[in-house]
Amino acid sequence: MKRPRIVVVGSSNTDMVVKAERIPVPGETVTGGQFVMAAGGKGANQAVAAARLGAEVTFVARIGQDMFGDQAVEGYQKEGIVTDWILRDPQRHTGVALIMVDQQGENLIAVASGANHALTPQDVERAAERIRAADAVMLQLETPMDTVRFTAQLAADAGVPVILDPAPAAPLDRSLLERVTYLTPNESEAERLTGLPVQDEASAREAAAKLLQSGARHVIVTLGSQGALVAGPEGATLIPGYQVEARDSTAAGDAFNGGLASALAKGLSLEEAVRQANLGGALSVTRMGAQPSLPTEEELRRFAEEVAGS
Repeated sequence: MKRPRIVVVGSSNTDMVVKAERIPVPGETVTGGQFVMAAGGKGANQAVAAARLGAEVTFVARIGQDMFGDQAVEGYQKEGIVTDWILRDPQRHTGVALIMVDQQGENLIAVASGANHALTPQDVERAAERIRAADAVMLQLETPMDTVRFTAQLAADAGVPVILDPAPAAPLDRSLLERVTYLTPNESEAERLTGLPVQDEASAREAAAKLLQSGARHVIVTLGSQGALVAGPEGATLIPGYQVEARDSTAAGDAFNGGLASALAKGLSLEEAVRQANLGGALSVTRMGAQPSLPTEEELRRFAEEVAGS
């Protein structure tokens, strides 16, 4: 079977993670934590997630001409990701994220975006033919909004499905949403985008309906262990999630989105693709770090057998 072709346009960061008993309040120091440094950034995480699940992934990004950038490119190439359209910026540093994680797996993140905020529509235009030939294009909001809009327009004009993870949440206009095939907010992002509180299936349905009215073709609200609410022209349904012991939720959304894109690009139905994505998200939170937590096809298959038998 032909490997599905996915283009990811987005951010590349180096994550510095401290896992401690709890997240400190302002002015407080919490000691005794475990430290992990790993490759991250929502764009890069989603590229790796899709690549590990069998897709041929091209990553379009901008990183610094520095040690972190060197390590990032080397890591992507080891994952089999096409790096020809990653630009090196001599004026700006590679993005860095400082992450604190507590014992329950909840996190607090501060990002110095660096070169990510210099990714331009012209940078994306260089990869236009790759985008037009893709089975899916993935976007997030850690790069400039003009670049996100340009990419969505380019893909939509070519009839290529666009998956937009609206993270970190920012206002989205109708002209962008109308070019989005699948919008994938989590609870807090859905709340920020709609102004409606989102805590459960019922409130997620309300928020999804409002986002559909705003122009998106399908809305998938991720609800952690509750699963994901899938809403579109044919109605809304909750695809159940999985109960696991969470260690670090940092890349759960990226695992979900990479799994969704890979499954859709392979031709799975939307509901079946979301089931696969739920599996990947659940497995990722049982592991520390962003990219180290993202499962391979074989790991996902074994995990599916475990949860089916439990």
